[in-house]
Amino acid sequence: MTNKKRNEPYTAIKKPVDLLFGNSAAPSMPENQPSPNTIPLTQIKLPISQPRRYFDPQKLAELSHSIKELGILEPLLVRPLPKNIYELVAGERRFKASQMAGLTEVPVIVREMDDIITHQVRLVENLQREDLNPLEETEGILELLVMRLELSQDEVISYLNRMRNVCDRHKDEDSEVRHNVMSQGETQVIEELFASLGKMGWDSFVKNRLPLFKLPPSVLEVLRQGKLEYTKARAIAKVKDEQKRQDLIEVAIAQNLSLTQINERVKAANQIAAPAHPLKERYKIALPRLQKSKVWDNPKKQKALEKLLAQIDALIEE
Repeated sequence: MTNKKRNEPYTAIKKPVDLLFGNSAAPSMPENQPSPNTIPLTQIKLPISQPRRYFDPQKLAELSHSIKELGILEPLLVRPLPKNIYELVAGERRFKASQMAGLTEVPVIVREMDDIITHQVRLVENLQREDLNPLEETEGILELLVMRLELSQDEVISYLNRMRNVCDRHKDEDSEVRHNVMSQGETQVIEELFASLGKMGWDSFVKNRLPLFKLPPSVLEVLRQGKLEYTKARAIAKVKDEQKRQDLIEVAIAQNLSLTQINERVKAANQIAAPAHPLKERYKIALPRLQKSKVWDNPKKQKALEKLLAQIDALIEE
């Protein structure tokens, strides 16, 4: 069966752009899909900012090996720049793997796009990846919301939390407060975006994904690398002691601990040992000193020691 995505390399990207931004915002396309051009890798420039921040070295090497044998099966998407240079819009993983494979030329689809549409396409294309980890997905969706709503990230997060608080407090759909918030233009944009992506509802995003930004840096790093599921990462983040938290991260990855096992270890790590009785501590300190003392060779002190031991025996018997 012919892979439709490979035959129509830009259509698979254009469709979610149409859904998210409307046909008027998507780059114009001719009736006939242009045939891929082949251009030197040296003429392709990576953008300053890319939505994707982590590439698994092993998977990149595997793709590079595949490209050596079969070539690039899906063209890269680029836009023209002055001086016969092209900027990569979609396909950075293929671009990097092609470099590793030693290719000098790659097939591309060239499209004219302004900066705003280019960034939108990059975000949407990145969100369609099968190996997208939860943190990257959360960051990508949030950035799309920032662009669509024309608000700052903090303002978008604040609005999302407000939506959830209103829905939690006013469960009746006929509630006037709920109706006022849910009928606002910003709310409609948010609901349409999540519906078009088809990944999760906005309420699930607020409840399960936004808290990821509050995770400790060490937990965020392994989450970004795809080494831990986000449910496990959120559980490990509850460990208060930084060193214990780092130790648990390493063990969870090395032994592939289940969420239940992780929760048990989190509970144990956060348990505070009961303070020792001060008299017991004094006894622990005094005992080795007493054994090494010369009191055993002093007849006068031996009588005092014998009397003291008798008192201790009496206390124990009581």
